[in-house]
Amino acid sequence: MFDTREKPKMVESAFLIGAYFDRGDEFEAQSLLDELAELVGSLGIAVAAKRCVFVRTRSKRYLTGSGKAMELVEEAKKLGADCIAFDNELSPSQQRVWEEEGDITVIDREEVILDIFHLRARTKEASLQVELARMQYSLPRLSRMWSHLDRQGGGGGGGSGGGGGAARGEGEQQIEVDRRLARKRIDRIKAELEAVRQNRKTQRKQRADEGICQASIVGYTNAGKSSLLNALSGSEIYAEDKLFATLDPTTRRIDLPDGQSLLLTDTVGFVRNLPHRLVEAFKATLEEAVVADFLIHVLDASSPEVFEFYKTTLDVLGELQAVDKPTIIVLNKVDLVADDPNRMLELKNHFDENAFFISASTGEGLDRLIERVCDMMVDRISRLNLKIPQARQDLVALLHREGKIVCEEYEGNDVVVSALVPHPLRHKFEPFIDPLATSAGSGKPA
Repeated sequence: MFDTREKPKMVESAFLIGAYFDRGDEFEAQSLLDELAELVGSLGIAVAAKRCVFVRTRSKRYLTGSGKAMELVEEAKKLGADCIAFDNELSPSQQRVWEEEGDITVIDREEVILDIFHLRARTKEASLQVELARMQYSLPRLSRMWSHLDRQGGGGGGGSGGGGGAARGEGEQQIEVDRRLARKRIDRIKAELEAVRQNRKTQRKQRADEGICQASIVGYTNAGKSSLLNALSGSEIYAEDKLFATLDPTTRRIDLPDGQSLLLTDTVGFVRNLPHRLVEAFKATLEEAVVADFLIHVLDASSPEVFEFYKTTLDVLGELQAVDKPTIIVLNKVDLVADDPNRMLELKNHFDENAFFISASTGEGLDRLIERVCDMMVDRISRLNLKIPQARQDLVALLHREGKIVCEEYEGNDVVVSALVPHPLRHKFEPFIDPLATSAGSGKPA
C-alpha cells in the first residue's frame, strides 16, 4: 500500500528558495519566503538559509536555469541542509529532476503545508480532509516515491544492464498497483467527507429551525481567532501562537446581553498561496463560513503584512462565494501596537471606521465588539408582552431557553411575561400577545 513519506521525521535542516519572475515582486517574494521559514519551523525543521532568486526565463525542467539550480544545490549541501524547500509550486517532473540530479530531498510550499496539516489534524474529519489533499498531491508523484527501485541491482539512477532494466520494470508495475490503490482511497475518502457534509447540513438545519443566529470567525492563520472565541465564550478552545493551530471547526453558544443567543464558530485559518486542493478538501469545514448569518474577520494588528493577509482572506472567501456576507472587521493584538501612534493611524485609515480594535488576551475592546454583534442581530428579535396559560409551561420554558425574560408574574391562570423573542419563534407566541401592551408599543421589535 502506498503512503506518503514522513518528511518531518527525515529532515532536520532545510535550505529555502523563493523564485520570482518580475523585479517588482521581490519584496513580496521575500515576505513569502519569511512565511515559509515560519511554516518549516513549525515542523521542527531548522532553516539553514533563505535565498530569494530572480528568474528571468522560467525553465520547464528546473523552474530556475540549470546553472542556478546546481549552484543552489551545492550551497545547500555546503550548509549541511538535507532538504531544499521551494516557496513556489513545483511540478512533479521538476521535483523529480531536482532530486535526481541534486541527490537531495526537494519539497515545495504545498507539501510543507500538507505536512503541517497532517501533524495537526486531531479529529477524524480533519484527518480525512488532510489525507484527501495529501493523496491528490502525491498521486502524480508516485514515480518519485519509487525511485529507489531504479537503483536495485547496482544500477545508479537509470543505469543500463539487465538488473537495472528489471528493477525499472518492477517499479513500473508496482506504481500502477499503487495508483489504483491510491485512486480507490481517494474515492473512499470523498464518500466519507460527503457524509460529513450531509451531517453538517442536518446540524445547520436544526440550528436554523431553533432560530439561533450563526456567525463564523474567519481570518489569516495565527490572527487570534481561537483566542477570540475563548474570550467571548469563556471556553478553553485549543489556541497556540503558531500557524494552523486550529484545523477543526469549533462552535460555542454565547448568550448576549440583550437576551439573544449566538452560535459562534472558529474556522481553519487561511494563508497566502493556499493550495486549491486544500480549499476543496476543507470545504466541509469552510462551509461554516458560507452558511453563517455574518462573519467576524479577525486580523493581527501587529503583523507587518496585515493588509496582504486581509486581501488573502477576502480572496479565499470569494472562492467560497462568501465574500459579500455582512462582516465585522476586528483588529486583534492591538496591545502590541498601542504604543505606536503612526501604526494605529495607518490601520485606522486603511480599514473601515467601524473596524474594532481589540486584544483577545487582555480583553480590551471586547465590550464594544459584543455591542456590535448585538446590533448585527437587532432585526432578529422582538420584545413582546405575553399572557401565557399556565398549562403552556412549555412555551415559558422555550422563552427561558431561546429568548430572554425581562419580567415574569402570575395573574390568575396566566403567566404574564415581558420577553425578548427571536423572530423565527415569534409565530409560536403571537396567539398570546397582550393586545393592551402591544398597542402601547411594547410588541414592536426591540
